[in-house]
Amino acid sequence: MTVATGTTPAPAASRRKWVALAVVLLAAFLDNVDSTIVTVALPRIQDDLGAGFATAQWTLAGYALAFAVFLITGGRLGDIYGRKRMFLTGVVGFTLASVLCGAAGSPGVLVAGRLAQGLMAALMVPQVMSVIMTTFEQKEWVVAFSMMGAVLGLGGVTGPLMGGVLTDLDVLGLGWRAVFLINVPFGILAVALALWCLPESRSEQATRLDVPGVALVSLAALGLMYPLVQGREQGWPGWMFAMMGVALALLVPFALYQRRRHARDGSALVPPTLFRHRSFTAGVFVVMLAFSGITSFFLVLTYQMQLGLGFSALRTALVTVAFPIGITATFQIAWRKGTANGRAFVAAGTSVMALGTLLMILLTHTQGRDLTWFQLAGAELVVGLGMGLCSPVLTNVVLGDVPPQDAGAGSGVVNALIQFGTATGIAVVGVIFFSLSGSGSGDRAQRFSDATAATLWYNAAVFALVALLSPLLPGKKQAAEDTGAQAAAAGEGGGTGGAPGRLAADAA
Repeated sequence: MTVATGTTPAPAASRRKWVALAVVLLAAFLDNVDSTIVTVALPRIQDDLGAGFATAQWTLAGYALAFAVFLITGGRLGDIYGRKRMFLTGVVGFTLASVLCGAAGSPGVLVAGRLAQGLMAALMVPQVMSVIMTTFEQKEWVVAFSMMGAVLGLGGVTGPLMGGVLTDLDVLGLGWRAVFLINVPFGILAVALALWCLPESRSEQATRLDVPGVALVSLAALGLMYPLVQGREQGWPGWMFAMMGVALALLVPFALYQRRRHARDGSALVPPTLFRHRSFTAGVFVVMLAFSGITSFFLVLTYQMQLGLGFSALRTALVTVAFPIGITATFQIAWRKGTANGRAFVAAGTSVMALGTLLMILLTHTQGRDLTWFQLAGAELVVGLGMGLCSPVLTNVVLGDVPPQDAGAGSGVVNALIQFGTATGIAVVGVIFFSLSGSGSGDRAQRFSDATAATLWYNAAVFALVALLSPLLPGKKQAAEDTGAQAAAAGEGGGTGGAPGRLAADAA
């Protein structure tokens, strides 16, 4: 890698690099907040735009899907054309996309804005890890990454609260639109500071872009996602099932092309050599499965609380904050002790998450419309405690058998599949929940309670299955030996976004 240097005196340069860290962490904070701030506002958005439930699903899943598809490419663009340039492009684009979302007058415009936000976040976020690795000396990485973890943790708490406050207070008469427009002043500040203090850097051996690979995986992802999200509202016509079949079939030419491209010049979007390691193949499936149950869990509860129980957006947000509080309570335990026992922590954490979800099912089934905020918050706290036990170690465990020289590529693939798992979970759970809550002519509160209790069995089953599959992950000895080498390789491996940090962000 090459790092830009200048004639600035050492003390001023030292101060400037910490400002640079603050700038990239601000961008990471915006991405983390934006993935959670919108959830509590969804019922209000849907009502105001006269949109169907599919719009709510696309608002969440579209962001995650665009991020997933372009994440690895975003890192490689930074390596090739300059990380500062790509960071600025991402921040400017993210800010403009936020304006588009905030000004949306129709469901289609809102969904387009969210897809654009996800795409721009995929340009912006991968540069954060690369900037830290190229701007700071190795002895300073611990401080920089600790600050990164604190900022992402803050974002996990701030997102739902900010969404509830901005929606309920109707700031400047903007209503739910403020949850998107709040990004504008922060985006302008990030651009101004980045132009001043962010050094430019590129990779001396940047990997070429795999444009055909991106095109194939994008078609496959959209071909699978569109029927899952739109099928219920359009009555499941036969062509939608055909589209899903074609989408799955596209994975065959994608895999063959990746093998050919990797053999030719090593520039495949998803290096096939990663899947020679059985534990990695099992691990990415486990990660996708786990994250298919997390965001979808909160989609269900948001509608249950607001449309079923009549909670305000702010009250919903206050209940939701119990989840990141639970993560915070156990995160440090896993961070310090989980490296050498990662597989056990993944099993324990997801088991606790399954128990918390079962508790939520029991409370919803027995209490119905009498379900209280502290009962909801208590169950969410339990799920958060479990997430805190497994989230800090999950990526490193998945990468446990991957050679250090492939850890950068591996962490990029894992991060992308986390986002794809999130999008898929939202689509699948949405089909179940909105079908059940929208059917029948009985009391709406009872319909939503029954739909919530039934749908959350998917989430409980997913978490329990991850716990059962955890023995397929690399064992204690291998994960413990390889973690340090993989962390360094991930940072040097093409701007993949920093798996541990991004994973913690998604968990929160």
